[in-house]
Amino acid sequence: MLTPRTAARTAARLGGIPPTIFTEMSALALRTGSVNLGQGFPDLDGPASVIEEAAAALRSGHNQYAPGPGVPALRQAVARHQQRHYGLELDPDTEVVVTTGATEGIAAALLGLVDPGDEVVVLEPYYDSYLAMIQMAGGVRRPVTLRAPDFRLDPDALRAAVGPRTKLILLNSPHNPTGTVLTRDELAAVAAVAIEHDLVVVTDEVYEHLTFDHEHVPLATLPGMRERTLTLSSVGKSWSFTGWKVGWATGPRELVGALLGAKQWLTFTSGAPLQPAVARALDEEPEWPRELARDLRRRRDRLCAGLAEVGMDVRVPEGTYFAIADVAAYGWADGREFCLALPERAGVVAIPAVAFHDDVEAGRHLVRWAFCKEESVIEDGLARLREADLMA
Repeated sequence: MLTPRTAARTAARLGGIPPTIFTEMSALALRTGSVNLGQGFPDLDGPASVIEEAAAALRSGHNQYAPGPGVPALRQAVARHQQRHYGLELDPDTEVVVTTGATEGIAAALLGLVDPGDEVVVLEPYYDSYLAMIQMAGGVRRPVTLRAPDFRLDPDALRAAVGPRTKLILLNSPHNPTGTVLTRDELAAVAAVAIEHDLVVVTDEVYEHLTFDHEHVPLATLPGMRERTLTLSSVGKSWSFTGWKVGWATGPRELVGALLGAKQWLTFTSGAPLQPAVARALDEEPEWPRELARDLRRRRDRLCAGLAEVGMDVRVPEGTYFAIADVAAYGWADGREFCLALPERAGVVAIPAVAFHDDVEAGRHLVRWAFCKEESVIEDGLARLREADLMA
């Protein structure tokens, strides 16, 4: 039983962690009946063959606990995926773990690898679970800002963020929310810092297949990085199954083992009938992410052009589901005020990027928009923005 004293200690430890901005803004969309161009979930499901595989698994007895590291078929499929796409050879028994989405992978990696007082270098703007999990692990975040309008990694800023207590770099590419895909040169700068300071790198690569004329390069493929890189991904984004929450972690036995040591106290296991279906997606539906990326590129171009038409300074992303726009021209104090007013003004919801920044000025007037929606939804949102008074 949770005693009042224990509850008070827990609340004190977590009291500095704000509620997720996605929960807040999606609830606002529902309450106001607004077009939700904020939260990144697609309107269409993934391959029908994969759904049928999940249904068959439900009917054929795959309804009890899966092994803690994941069902062998999926771990083997993940290993084949990494070898086929990137030339990374993995032992599926010791170097692959299935997670409850990449979100649990992030949580387990940080809880398993970060001790209280350890510093974690993280690119900002950052996905908000990074902040929460670094804090829960007792770590100290050291942000390196990707600055508008180009959102490129500054190697000097990265080196300056590393100190004697730095334990880990948490990297995200393709990057949410900016849409930046780190280049080989930028990744080489990360690798040089990691090797020089003997750091572990955790890489969040959930958008690995959703890039637009830009090559995604896993950090683990660079010289000297396989042995110090823990790579996270999932089926959710690239195969349009965000609600399944099936992800994976790959890397050297020691890092995967540290993640698994924490994961066993989180979910232990999940999604038993979904895991064989995800294995099918990886092995037998390789064209799905390619088609999705082509489709998303068209939607990206329409959304970015429409936002520019109503006066926003838009950065066209290189990957992911998202585009960042600067709304300073409208005169609002910050992007959060703009986004809170937008449902009443226009019937549209977006996400203020300032929620993902320590450097408030760097993100003050930036707003994230999602284009992983049906074209009719994007057109509806743009029409509402054109008709609205967006000035403060």
